Amino acid sequence: MPRVAYSEAQRSQIRKDLVAVGLDLMTKQGIQHTTVEQIYQKVGISRSFFYSFFPTKEDLVVEMLYLQQPRIVEFARQLLRTLELDWWQAVTRFLHACCYGEQNGIAVLTVEEQQKIFRRLSPESYQSFREKQQRLFGQLLEVFGVRPEPDRISLFTNLCLAIMVIQRAIPGSHPLLVPEAADATIDVQINAIVDWLASLRSQDTQNQ
Repeated sequence: MPRVAYSEAQRSQIRKDLVAVGLDLMTKQGIQHTTVEQIYQKVGISRSFFYSFFPTKEDLVVEMLYLQQPRIVEFARQLLRTLELDWWQAVTRFLHACCYGEQNGIAVLTVEEQQKIFRRLSPESYQSFREKQQRLFGQLLEVFGVRPEPDRISLFTNLCLAIMVIQRAIPGSHPLLVPEAADATIDVQINAIVDWLASLRSQDTQNQ
């Protein structure tokens, strides 16, 4: 007979498993191509039990993004510790890996996915997400040796998310952009961001 009761510890572990499995599947096959059914079957629970943890797939995706954040920071640290890469190469490789997320085990939302998810969030949940997002990008600036001032964090966040959105949007969401130049466009934008970060890093070093 199926189990009908779980301890709090078991429920907590199941929730963690759902988020971890969801992140694993979504980084490999994309968020749109990952179904709730794939996730709960892999964890070994029923559909109805899944929805006792997450009312919608979008709620799970938000938790998945939270789980991914410390992994992204550690990935940046690892690149900077790589002996064969200098600072400029490490930061460039990091941004490139994030832009082509599914090729590198990083879940990246399309514009449509972002709109769908954040329409469902309460104002409190949205504010919590923004605060955690700000902390993530602030930590990345620190890893790159740049002082995480609020204005810098905001601009760095927009610059990074903009190139990720463009990469995912050509040509589906932005048909007027030229798909043949998509990769070159991303490369130019990444180089500009790294140059900007390098100038901030140099400025901070001089002011110490």
